[in-house]
Amino acid sequence: MVLLKEVNESNWYELARLQTTEEQQKYVASAVGIMARAYAMRKSRAKVYAIVNDEVYIGIAMIRDMDEYPECYELQQFFIDYRYQNYGYGKKALKLIIDVLEKEKKYTSIEVCVKMEDKSAIHVYEKLGFIDTKYISPDVPDAYNLRYSFSQ
Repeated sequence: MVLLKEVNESNWYELARLQTTEEQQKYVASAVGIMARAYAMRKSRAKVYAIVNDEVYIGIAMIRDMDEYPECYELQQFFIDYRYQNYGYGKKALKLIIDVLEKEKKYTSIEVCVKMEDKSAIHVYEKLGFIDTKYISPDVPDAYNLRYSFSQ
């Protein structure tokens, strides 16, 4: 069973061992990089979740508050370790993240920035209801900005 656990002093080292494929390293930070980014963004309520399946750490996700326009949750980083990909864990974990944030009710939506060439990630997001906002950031001109609205 897939579930989310908060990262803490007893599990961070195990999470640090998670890895992506070499190709995916163009799109997402390392697990250590994600935890460091969350620490640096702690004023934005950045939080890192461990993705666990049957007591095994299989992935990591980082969410933060985006208080500038449009105010929403931002899924900053998210990946499933390369050894556990293609089993549906990413979709299950993303659905759990959506459920957690929807229950919190601070914002009405979640946004994620995804490189245009990362077709497999875009497919998963779209499958769960994320839509293209048509906004292209000047800082990341080769990425889509996708949004999930809780009012779907």
